Amino acid sequence: MEEQLVSIEVDGVRLAGVLGLPVKAMGVVLFAHGTGSGRLSPRNNEVACALQQAGMATLLLDLLNPQEEKDFYTRFDVTLLTQRLGKAADWLAGHDDARGLQLGLFGASTGAAAALQLAAWRGADIAAVVSRGGRPDLAGRPALEAVKAPTLLIVGGLDNDVISLNRMAFGALHCDKQLEVINGATHLFEEPGALREVAALATSWFTRQFAGKA
Repeated sequence: MEEQLVSIEVDGVRLAGVLGLPVKAMGVVLFAHGTGSGRLSPRNNEVACALQQAGMATLLLDLLNPQEEKDFYTRFDVTLLTQRLGKAADWLAGHDDARGLQLGLFGASTGAAAALQLAAWRGADIAAVVSRGGRPDLAGRPALEAVKAPTLLIVGGLDNDVISLNRMAFGALHCDKQLEVINGATHLFEEPGALREVAALATSWFTRQFAGKA
């Protein structure tokens, strides 16, 4: 496993990230973090570690710089987050060690909306999407209806409001889709074993989709 600290410049803003590269990766998963989170998120890093162990490359990237993170409106600007995510996808496509790899998207909270918007924009370029405790509803119904990539929505069984929003979004998706509710888990999946279950579900979903499109 090779780990690279990377810096991606987008519209004059430098975004820091960590690229994990296992030997002979089957695909690469780009993480879209939620509000107030970034490449150092312990939850997303745990999921990334599981994906790496299964043979997938990962890119955990700050979609906002520290100054932008302080702005409430910027943190919820899904269009901006989607544009930044798209630039990161372009960067991966041009990276020597990631070029040619199938691309999956893993989104949490508002990052899930950005991931689904990007999947709607890019069509067949996105192999799969996974949302953890996400707000897919913020992607907007037209984007949800346009998503072609197989999509897995994961929510905590005690995260009642977010469950309802995910069910609404699930109904708008016309792609191969699955909704998984983890019993006893709250929004951040802090309960014993909850995040491990998230990682296992995500690993299985991306493995199946990458293998099916190989």
